[in-house]
Amino acid sequence: MSGNETISIEKSTDDAVENGLSRLTPQRVSHVINQVLHQETGARFKAYVDTCMRCGLCSDACSYFLSNDRDPSFSPAAKVKQTIWEMLAKKGKVSKDFLRRAVHIAHLECNVCRRCSMYCPFGIDIAYMMLLVRRICHKLEITPQYIQDTVNSHSVTMNQMWVKEDEWIDTLQWQEEDGREEFEDLRIPLDKQGVDIMYSVIAPEPKFQAGLIYQAAVIMHAAGMNWTMPASPGWDNSNMAMFTGDNEISGRIARTFFESAARLNVKRIVMGECGHAFRSTYDVGNRALSWAMPPFEVVHAIEFYHELLTAGRISIKKKFTKRVTLHDPCNVSRGRGLHNMARKIVNMTCSNFTEMTPNKEHNLCCGAGGGVVNCGPPYKKERMVNNRVKAEQLAATGAEVLIAPCHNCHSGLEDIIHHYKLNMEVKFLGDILFETMEKKIYRPEE
Repeated sequence: MSGNETISIEKSTDDAVENGLSRLTPQRVSHVINQVLHQETGARFKAYVDTCMRCGLCSDACSYFLSNDRDPSFSPAAKVKQTIWEMLAKKGKVSKDFLRRAVHIAHLECNVCRRCSMYCPFGIDIAYMMLLVRRICHKLEITPQYIQDTVNSHSVTMNQMWVKEDEWIDTLQWQEEDGREEFEDLRIPLDKQGVDIMYSVIAPEPKFQAGLIYQAAVIMHAAGMNWTMPASPGWDNSNMAMFTGDNEISGRIARTFFESAARLNVKRIVMGECGHAFRSTYDVGNRALSWAMPPFEVVHAIEFYHELLTAGRISIKKKFTKRVTLHDPCNVSRGRGLHNMARKIVNMTCSNFTEMTPNKEHNLCCGAGGGVVNCGPPYKKERMVNNRVKAEQLAATGAEVLIAPCHNCHSGLEDIIHHYKLNMEVKFLGDILFETMEKKIYRPEE
C-alpha cells in the first residue's frame, strides 16, 4: 500500500477562521466561553469533567491517535485537556492562538464518532465535549468556511446544496423518466397525501448523484409501496448545523423536515443511506424541538431494505459475485445498532463477503464523518494522513468492492482509496440491491 505518510504536516486553516479570529476581543472570547460552559451545560457536563481520570484507555479507540503513530496529543482525553479543561482553568481568558488550535482539534481531529466512549471505563462522551467546543467556535464565528457555507445554504434554501425548488422537481421528473426504462408505469409521486412512506434524501443526491433517486424509485415501485416525496422545501434530511454547533439553525432545519411529513400526513419516514442525516432526524432533531422521540417512525434504508427482502417484496435474481466487505457507519452502527441487519442484507445479496477487523460497533470511523470532510479542500491532505489506519484496515480485507451505507462514509472512503491507491470500488447497499434484484412488481397473491 503506497501513499503512507508518517511525517507530520503543517496544520491548515482557512480565511473564515482567520478573519473570525481577527475580529475577536478578549472580552467577547471570555464571555462566549463562560456563557456556553456555564449556562448551556448542566449535570452531564460537570459529571464528565469531574469523572475523567486521565487514564488514557480511550487512546487506542481513536483512529487519529493510531494513524499518527500514537502521538499522545491525539488521544481523546488529550483533546479535551487541550480545549475544554484549558477554557475552564483560565475562565475563558484564552488567546487567539489557543482558539485556532481549538478549532482544529474539534473540527479536524475528531469525527465525534463516539468509539472512544465505548472504551472509557466511565462512559464519558468525548464527542459531546468536542461538540461543545464547536458550539463555542460557532458563537465566536470561527467555524471553517466550507462547512459554514453548507449551513448558510441550508438556512436560506432548506437544503445544503442550494438546490432551487424548480431544480428539485425537474430532477425528480428526470429520474422518473429514467425509471420507466425498468417499469413503464413507474412514478415518483410528489406531495401525495396520506401515504405510508415519505422517502427522504440528502441534497447531494439531486445535485450530484441523482441516479440514487432513480434506483430508490425502482425499488419502491417493484416492492409495491405507497409512497411520496415532498415537492417543496423540507425534503433534505441532512443537517450540517448539528455539527457546527449552530443549534438554532439545526432546530429550524429539523422542524421544517418534520413539518413536511406532517403536511403530507404520512405514516413513516424512510431515509436514504446517510448516517449523519439519520442521526440528525431520529436522535438530535427531535430533542432540538423538545420531543423525546420524533413524531413519526423514522426508518433508515438498512431497515427498509431488510424489511423488503425478508417480506418477499423484493427477490434476488442473482447474487453479487465480487468479493465485498462492509463498512459500518458510526451513526447507524454504534449509534443505532443496525450492523447485524446490514450483514443480513449483504449475505442475501452477495456470495463473497469478507469482514473487516475490527467490525460492527467496534469498526473504525471512515474519517470523514462528524462534519470533518465538509470542512473542505484546505484540510484534505491532513485528513488523509489522519486516515492511515483506516486505509490499512481496508487493504487487509482484499475486497474488490467496499459497501458503505452512508454518504459521508462514501466520500471519505473514496478519498482514502484514491490516496492510498487501493484497488477497491465503493458502493451503497442500494447499488447492490438494485443490481441483484428481480425487476418485477410484487404481487401478494403470487
